[in-house]
Amino acid sequence: MTLKLGHNMIRLVPVLVVVYLFAAFPNERNALAQSRPGFFAKVSADLLERVRRRASRDRVNVIVQFENNASSLQINALLLNAGVSATRSFRNLNTRVVSLPANAVEALAAQSQVRYISFDKPIKTFGHLTTTTGTEAIRTQTVTSLLGINITTTLDGAGIGIAIVDSGIDANHSAFRNSLGLSRVIVNQDFTGENRTDDVYGHGSHVASIAAGRGVLSNGDYPGIAPAASLVNLRVLNSQGEGTTSGLLAALDWLLTFHTTHNIRVVNLSIGTPAVDAYWNDPICLAVRRLVDHGVIVIAAAGNNGKDAGGTKVYGQIHSPGNEPSAITVGASNSLGTDVRGDDTVTTYSSRGPTRSYWTDANQVKHYDNIIKPDLVAPGNKIVGAAASANHLLTIHPELDAEVSSMDNYRMMYLSGTSMATPITAGGAALLLQANPTLTPNLVKSILTETAQPLAGADMFEQGTGEINISGAVQLAKLVRTDLNAFTAVGAPLLTAAPPPPQTTIAGQTFTWAQGITLNHTYAYGASLASQYQKIYEDGYILNDGVVEDELMLSINPSRMSSGVTLGTSILVSNGGPLGDGISLLGTNMLLGNGIMTGDGLMIGDGILIGDGILIGDGIMIGDTVLQAQSAMTNGDNTAFMP
Repeated sequence: MTLKLGHNMIRLVPVLVVVYLFAAFPNERNALAQSRPGFFAKVSADLLERVRRRASRDRVNVIVQFENNASSLQINALLLNAGVSATRSFRNLNTRVVSLPANAVEALAAQSQVRYISFDKPIKTFGHLTTTTGTEAIRTQTVTSLLGINITTTLDGAGIGIAIVDSGIDANHSAFRNSLGLSRVIVNQDFTGENRTDDVYGHGSHVASIAAGRGVLSNGDYPGIAPAASLVNLRVLNSQGEGTTSGLLAALDWLLTFHTTHNIRVVNLSIGTPAVDAYWNDPICLAVRRLVDHGVIVIAAAGNNGKDAGGTKVYGQIHSPGNEPSAITVGASNSLGTDVRGDDTVTTYSSRGPTRSYWTDANQVKHYDNIIKPDLVAPGNKIVGAAASANHLLTIHPELDAEVSSMDNYRMMYLSGTSMATPITAGGAALLLQANPTLTPNLVKSILTETAQPLAGADMFEQGTGEINISGAVQLAKLVRTDLNAFTAVGAPLLTAAPPPPQTTIAGQTFTWAQGITLNHTYAYGASLASQYQKIYEDGYILNDGVVEDELMLSINPSRMSSGVTLGTSILVSNGGPLGDGISLLGTNMLLGNGIMTGDGLMIGDGILIGDGILIGDGIMIGDTVLQAQSAMTNGDNTAFMP
């Protein structure tokens, strides 16, 4: 039996896999680690690789996380004594970006005030929507007032702020103006050092228009999902589509300070970097968790590494911060250009789970997160979106022009990738919040995944719970009680009326909802998820907190999830029915292993056999990693390539 991992073919041999289990709560993990000095390495694996390759006096830029009990004075004194020059600090994160000699990294890590050190990775881009996603079906809303008068409203994202953390937005493009011709880009911030917020590269404007483009030309073609939403332009990718982890952290730190000021309820991250560090060490993941805890929904791209250079399907390539449990991680589906959904598939290039970020203990054993991701998929193949004026991508690849208009502020272009699927979900989240402003990020995530359509023939590591269904999600969101709070009992009624039938009809085709959610190493399903209040829907929790894990099994946490919820015992290949139906791929308990590595770095301990004979491998890229925007220029699913 062999597995395909990058370019290596590995023969599996029987091994004894030692299982190390932790609860899914970062604070509990950290408390355990702190109580046992040296229990895990405090330096990221890719940084160590760089340190060992460089001359000892060469300087490296790193991100240093400090313990919560370390004061600013202690941190300043430590850095001063170590001869380290700090280049950036963050208002809301106990983190500094510093420059220091390579040979000083491990000495700095040995200090008790230091929690974790990671490399300041460079970043760049990864590679009929309103009808096929069900958006048009719910665009017009009619409600009856207390006086019995029918009032018609439009569900278009009005009043909701969406932050686009990307390569900038061309604010002069018609897609970003309202009916009066005024710009809906309400804030512009640059975190690249180029001191500009326009979109020279071309990725951010395309992404922003999918989430919230108004539609162009006289007939309003190519509207975004939430065309009246306000846009916040946070530029972290430069003119070449590249940036740094520290730049992204600066943008997320800014959001932690100003999200309330600008009513930013949704953050779109169509960018990412190979996930190396376990999510509870990864500084980007930790910042994302802080935002979610503050009530902000974070949507992250899965990545475009679902196949290797030879076209072979690969697993375990979810990017950071898509590996963060609290984020809504989105893969790409292919609608084949039709409104009907019966022919939709998961694209070949969309990154598959499970997450392969890891931490290393004192014995140099790697322990992998192995979380089920993505959470869902959305159309991402050959998507038409706004083309920023004279942008780099279109200049180099004129074949991407959608030939909608020759005028700069009306021009549209094609792009493909999970970058395009992510803003569909971000726009959908904005519509849910407009329909019910009291929804928490966890409720939005649950509703989107419960109402998704499982695509037949795709497994959960490829599609999560299925393809986004905005029509069904809005239908369910409108029924959620607006008086839920921390005192609401587990099992109390969640809705103001009976749950709707779990089916949606789009373009004349009716499909069944997934009726389930993913939870760390398993998934849950049952009518209670949509009808009864679950503690995991509150801010300060994540959905994974509904599960208790030990060395051998997974079980419901009764203090956080109600009766009537069932945990899955096997990762499935869907048959197109609700979650829990389909062909078994592997047992969920196989995801609990620690992924023991042999001396030459090839994993043989927890390679997972799947239906097509491919095994889930390590999937970790070490070295000069790049934070990328998750889009690909393509003429079709089989010819996707990275910009």
